[in-house]
Amino acid sequence: MSVSLTSVFPPAAWLREYKAAWIGHDLLAGITLAAYAVPVSLAYAGLAGLPPVVGLYGYLLGGIGYALFGTSRQLAIGPTSAISLTVGATLAGLSGGDPERALQIASLAAFTTAALCIIAWLLRLSTLTSFISETILLGFKAGAGLTIASTQLASFLGIPAGGSDVFSRTWWAIQHAGEIHPPTVLVGLAALSLLVLGGRFLPGRPVALVVVALSIAAVARTSLHDAGMTLVGTVPAGLPALGFPDLRLRDVDGVIPLAVACVLLAYIEGVSAARTFAAKNGYALDARQELLGLGGANLLVAFGGGYPAAGGLSQSAVNDKAGAKSPLALVFASATLAVCLLYLTGLVANLPKAVLAAIVLYAVSDLIRVPEILRLRRVSRLEFRVAGVALVGVLLLGILNGVLLAAIASILMLLHRAAFPHVAILGRIPGLRRYSDKAASPDNQPVPGLLLVRVESGLLYFNVEHVMSTVLARVEAEGAAVRQVIADLSTSPTVDLAGVRMLAALQRELADRGIAFRAVEARSTVREMLQKAGLEEQIGKVDHEMSLADAVDEFTAGGEAAVKR
Repeated sequence: MSVSLTSVFPPAAWLREYKAAWIGHDLLAGITLAAYAVPVSLAYAGLAGLPPVVGLYGYLLGGIGYALFGTSRQLAIGPTSAISLTVGATLAGLSGGDPERALQIASLAAFTTAALCIIAWLLRLSTLTSFISETILLGFKAGAGLTIASTQLASFLGIPAGGSDVFSRTWWAIQHAGEIHPPTVLVGLAALSLLVLGGRFLPGRPVALVVVALSIAAVARTSLHDAGMTLVGTVPAGLPALGFPDLRLRDVDGVIPLAVACVLLAYIEGVSAARTFAAKNGYALDARQELLGLGGANLLVAFGGGYPAAGGLSQSAVNDKAGAKSPLALVFASATLAVCLLYLTGLVANLPKAVLAAIVLYAVSDLIRVPEILRLRRVSRLEFRVAGVALVGVLLLGILNGVLLAAIASILMLLHRAAFPHVAILGRIPGLRRYSDKAASPDNQPVPGLLLVRVESGLLYFNVEHVMSTVLARVEAEGAAVRQVIADLSTSPTVDLAGVRMLAALQRELADRGIAFRAVEARSTVREMLQKAGLEEQIGKVDHEMSLADAVDEFTAGGEAAVKR
């Protein structure tokens, strides 16, 4: 299959359509995005257990890499909370406490993430992430949000850090409540309050940057500087040195699982955000090409010594609300960050870590969506339980294992639905010759002497036992009133050999009870399967001419004669 230049290199297409009037919008959006990125990336780098400046490299280089290969016009690439915590939790074990080795492993993780994204693009594996549902992500994000919040307790309260998971960190904070540093807590609360107010009344504006600037000024010009507050300290100036990671995969065990988790998190979150803004702004998104865009972003980040980056909803919302018209906004954002790295890093030295903790806490608050979880409980108990498994898995096992558990839970949910499909009992819609599920429409009228069933899935080897037992249980419940069972196969797209055998066994079981059985409205492929298996000789002809309504009318008009014909 030939590949066009515009499909692999999207700028070749959107640059031709670029309008001169857009450049002002992209420039303003890029500067605004950079203003948002500075405090957030500093905070997330700390979450990853890396020097603050490394977070800036993610936005500086990741944005350029994505602009070259991504298809979203508003998606903003940089460190995200979930990936930062995933990296931080894994680096602690892989680096053995060596800060220099942690940096090298983080860069190798970004390079491996890029490689996996490119391989997935080549193999057209973008659809695999569909197995992780929004339900799973809802529980996973809530667990991740709580986990991330727990990592910020020490910095927010001004106490020594301790604990390795949500529960131990929380218990540690309770045990050290007597050591809480009041000035740190006051600064953290003030910053968090300003962020909340800014998010409510000034959405899309770089409120976090204003909070950072105010806190730096407050520390520099008041006695807070001498109050024992923990500060960020010196951030090295200058642009990152480009080069391949110093380590190789064979040098570090555990990098590939970390990269797999980052790919899952980055692609799912990034594509979800990108689709949101593509629909809002009226253009098409190439989900497969997004893998290449993510690969390009992480490749440049790896060359700059950063850690895995992704497209996040919050930073993309900032980019969109600021007026971004094309990926050129990311290039302007990178240029702005380059200026900051060259000339403005000295200002960050007096930034309290409590402010960065407040920024993280505010950012992850959107991950814990209690109303949606409660709504899920009302709508679908099964999906609520699966979301709960993902949430608890993240809390107990950590982000990395939580990602894997979320994927397994998603697949198990699909298997459960396939193995236990809904078997609808149909009734006549009042005033019509149509029939629908009585459970959904209680006013539907039963047809005396008939039991109308519809299996809302294929009839396959792993669900036929459930289907047959459900139908027979309903026959038992109806008692002697049932003289014929009619199976509507219109919602069964496939039937395998086990399905054919089940229908034959169901006919024999019903015949032993003096009940007739027939099937109607089978699709052409299903009819062909039934004919080849010789089932029509047992249950009667199944053709496209006989509808469910026709079969009911025939029974009603012919009575017992129609049943025994």
